[in-house]
Amino acid sequence: MSDHPPVPVAAFEPPYYVAVFTSVRTEEEGGYGETAERMDELVQRIPGYLGMDHARTPGGLAITVGYFRDEDAIKEWGAHAEHRTAQRRGRADWYERYTLHIAKVERSRGFERADG
Repeated sequence: MSDHPPVPVAAFEPPYYVAVFTSVRTEEEGGYGETAERMDELVQRIPGYLGMDHARTPGGLAITVGYFRDEDAIKEWGAHAEHRTAQRRGRADWYERYTLHIAKVERSRGFERADG
């Protein structure tokens, strides 16, 4: 875990796209952390990737929101060979259930409290 405070991905000029992945994990841990780190590293190489937010509830629901400039970037990430392998492993071992929602963002804004 990072010692830095959480910071959400900044608002971008619309339109752009989000991939919202919600999941509930199994108790299987074997290789999950390493694979998640590798996926975080690989997705950053996708042209049009803008950032990612992660959150987990105390009850175990995990939410990952990936931000992408266009649908082509999401499709490229979805088709990436190592990502496809991780997806298969996730269905076989790591997830009880998940959903994936793809949406076009038409409005976006942010807020940050000024210090002092």
